[in-house]
Amino acid sequence: MAKKPKRQKAIEAFRKAGGVLTMSEALDKGIHRRQLYSLKEEGELEVLDRGLYRLTEMPDPAFPDFVPVVKKIPRGVICLVSALAFHEITTQIPHFVYVALPASAHSPVISYPPMRYFWYADKLLKTGVEEHQIDGLKVRIFDVEKTLVDCVKFRNKIGMDIVLEALRMYWRSKKANINKLFKYAKMFRVEKVLKPIMEVIVSI
Repeated sequence: MAKKPKRQKAIEAFRKAGGVLTMSEALDKGIHRRQLYSLKEEGELEVLDRGLYRLTEMPDPAFPDFVPVVKKIPRGVICLVSALAFHEITTQIPHFVYVALPASAHSPVISYPPMRYFWYADKLLKTGVEEHQIDGLKVRIFDVEKTLVDCVKFRNKIGMDIVLEALRMYWRSKKANINKLFKYAKMFRVEKVLKPIMEVIVSI
């Protein structure tokens, strides 16, 4: 049985990986640098960021801005306004990808899309993390209630208007889990800020 050409093997490796590989991942799978450059020249691959390649035959990703985070910041978690947009509880179109990082982490170097990093203590980073399969990639995103509590906690950095709108949309969605929301609020010491806001929203 004839061996598959290297070109075909490289393309199949990308397909199995959801269409996206970093340079180091590609090398680990036996794809030579010259093969990557050749596939790029042929239009089979596009460069998403330095050392990050995507197979052009794949459907356009639903959340393209999340791809560099997944592939280049494995310990990062989508948070704040980006998480609000994912959960559909904001009318904001994020101009940055908001990413939570461990307190000890350095700022990752990603040229595009624009990023905003927030450094979290270990407990804050590990609580309320969901893993979503998006475009063949495993994306780590804070759940709805954790996202809202984080927004309250970082209200001075993202804007109180965004926080209030998100809490209103959350309440009106009819999927609100107030017990869970206040469990997180108490855990991360924003209960006194959140309580009067929710009392007004609920009474309207």
